[in-house]
Amino acid sequence: MRSSTEPRHDGWTDAAHDTAHLVGFRARTVRRPGAAAFGALVAIGLTLVFALAPAAFDTGALDQPALTRATASLRDNLGAAFIGVLLLAVSSSMSSGGGRELLSRSEAAIHPLSPVTEHLGALLLAPLNLAWLVQTWALLAVTALVAPTGRLLGAQVVVLAWVLAATALGQAIGWVAEGVRRTPHGVVTVRVAAGVVVVALAGLHLAGALGSIVRSLPTTWVAETAQTSSWPLVVVVLLGVFGAAVALGVRPAAWALGLPPREELRVQSGVHEARHAPEPRWGSPERALLRRLDRGSVWRSVGMRRGLVVLGLGPGLVALVAGLQWSSVMLLPGLTASGAALLFGVNAWCLDGKGMVWRETLPVAAGDVFDVRALVVLECMAAVSAATVVMALLRNGPPPLVVGVSVAACWLVVLVQVLAIVMSWSVRSPYSADLSSPRATPAPHAAMAGYAGKLSLVTTLTGMVFTTVSTGPWAWLPAVLALPFLAWSGWRLVRARRRWLAPEERARVVLTVAAV
Repeated sequence: MRSSTEPRHDGWTDAAHDTAHLVGFRARTVRRPGAAAFGALVAIGLTLVFALAPAAFDTGALDQPALTRATASLRDNLGAAFIGVLLLAVSSSMSSGGGRELLSRSEAAIHPLSPVTEHLGALLLAPLNLAWLVQTWALLAVTALVAPTGRLLGAQVVVLAWVLAATALGQAIGWVAEGVRRTPHGVVTVRVAAGVVVVALAGLHLAGALGSIVRSLPTTWVAETAQTSSWPLVVVVLLGVFGAAVALGVRPAAWALGLPPREELRVQSGVHEARHAPEPRWGSPERALLRRLDRGSVWRSVGMRRGLVVLGLGPGLVALVAGLQWSSVMLLPGLTASGAALLFGVNAWCLDGKGMVWRETLPVAAGDVFDVRALVVLECMAAVSAATVVMALLRNGPPPLVVGVSVAACWLVVLVQVLAIVMSWSVRSPYSADLSSPRATPAPHAAMAGYAGKLSLVTTLTGMVFTTVSTGPWAWLPAVLALPFLAWSGWRLVRARRRWLAPEERARVVLTVAAV
């Protein structure tokens, strides 16, 4: 990797070499290589399970008309599922300012990277995303379920080729959106355009025309041809689209990265009038002031602000427009809460950065600092997950009593579960991170992938437990079942708080986080 005194070349060969060096550098900074390797093997194993296991499920042999109809519906809407992968890639790239960065902006100051390197790095990091993994696994599982006998391998190869093409297309569109954002009035333009798209999709769905339009898209041909002997042709076409999207994405990347980041500069250079100390509605004045500081730190970060809005509206709009049943909705609060925690909660003290040392000089109790930080993390998770539940309520109406109690109990359980897990991680494994850039992450990418996998697994299994309970006749059972979950998570949270109160542990966290 070149230093700032060496000439920069924007060729593909140099960019590939720089990207390889950056990947190797990041790989050597992993604190627990064994755990990272094990996590990668688990992810590969789960991918194989989702790609192969559903094929062994013979829906015809069960003689269940409802199950047969559901399978036929999945087969008819497989093309729409392909579109969902593309929309996810676009929204993920747009919300992260063009994609994740292999080297932070401060670290890259002495190693100027070419736009080609930034583009390739963002593409490589796209799979290290909770939503990307979940949707890819879901698409593989649905394809395995509906693929004819003897056509499974070809169909899954097409799925993988489509995921590559959709990721590259989404990355290119994300760079375009980021470039527009950095122009005068570009932020308003992007927001208005996104709002128009959402309103148009909702209007088409309510008018009953969205399904026919989606089925007329080329993805329907891709899904149908993937299940025939002509699947190699589809793979060649999709790989061609992938190559073209990778090549074309360099131009908007160079354009976007050559413009000043207006949103970040506005935050860093803005002048704010001093406000009066907040009046505590409950608790001490010190806690009220700490809450204002922590909430302001979250909302001032461009990346966290975008991420919270996308997580709050995205799954909720899917539940509103697609009309998901309550059994499916019950899995969404845990996934959205996990996504909110991945924005900063997995390394909650990184909100302060270098200011962590100053924060420790404030005359407030260490317990108050922990409690308020945990409360702010909980508020963010509750806000984004509540949006999903509310929109599902508007779409489906009030659920039956047992289902309603199950949804409420599951929502409370996953919130406390995720909070206890991420606060434990924050104290045990702090990282130095600068979250001023929307492309930054609160922890190294390998650690983020492990965090995403564990949170998604825990919350999904919990959601499945309460989904099963909701089919029973006892409305009291979900509430009783939630008690051991809450007790265990509460104990983990208390243990993390006790560890934070130890002066030597707190000093370790402060010095690690402040070394930005």
